[in-house]
Amino acid sequence: MSATRSQATLSDRPSTSSGFLRQAWRQPMLTRNEEVELARRCQEGDAAAAGRLINSHLRFVIKIARRYRLYGVPMADLIQEGTVGLIEAVRRFNPERNVRLATYAMWWIRAAIQDHVVRSWSLVRVGTTAAQKSLFFSLRRMRDDIREGADGLGEESLRNLAAWAKRSNVRLADALTVAKRLARRDQSLHVPLGGSDAGNLEWIDNLADDRPTPEEVLSETNERKFVATLLTRALAILPERERLIIRRRYLFEVASTLEALARDLGISKERVRQLETRALAKLREVLSPALGEALCVLPQQTS
Repeated sequence: MSATRSQATLSDRPSTSSGFLRQAWRQPMLTRNEEVELARRCQEGDAAAAGRLINSHLRFVIKIARRYRLYGVPMADLIQEGTVGLIEAVRRFNPERNVRLATYAMWWIRAAIQDHVVRSWSLVRVGTTAAQKSLFFSLRRMRDDIREGADGLGEESLRNLAAWAKRSNVRLADALTVAKRLARRDQSLHVPLGGSDAGNLEWIDNLADDRPTPEEVLSETNERKFVATLLTRALAILPERERLIIRRRYLFEVASTLEALARDLGISKERVRQLETRALAKLREVLSPALGEALCVLPQQTS
């Protein structure tokens, strides 16, 4: 496709475009017999024959492209896309059928131009299916009515839209959605909000996310991993009984009570509390050089 497009590339400079238009209109029209002969040679791989077919039909590309010049797309781009469609039509054309190339190519030219217009309307695709593209151009003919969006459609326009949707097997809700998309073109998020109360605010200021940024999430995750590593090393220096008390009191999802630990260890509740206090003091002493003020992450003693 890239090779095809390179054959049809036009410069945006007015002088080059004007020269192309004059050259296109000067190309002689082909008789039916000439067209059939060139098409047969084209099927056999004759590039020169394909070039003559394309050049002799460029005037049809220009004629169709002019119908879409009010859609906000440069005329040169419309002609370029239409020429791509013409090239595809020449490639697929069957000279043995009783039809002229201009008639056959018209559909390909129009389809290529319409597809480009729809794709150029918005960064977010307006439509992908043939029905949705047809809906786009049908609604564009009502552009004065939908200037304020689907809610601005008059009763008569709504009836016409509903009738078209029914004939085209398109849901009315989809038609109304496209109408809202057509009401306004894409707009930069850096456009001022406007209004006396807006100040210097832009539209993007309304999209602020209160959740942590990816940098903050990563920083917090790394910090937790660092603390967890230090805590694991610190727990390793505790006697087994004190380590058991700390794990069951602070590192389990459901903390054990002093009574439960006293019963399991066969000691008094007061003795468990003393061992817990001593173990926490050891942990703080070991972790203090590395964590400093961050020692608040360590659990406080609970009753």
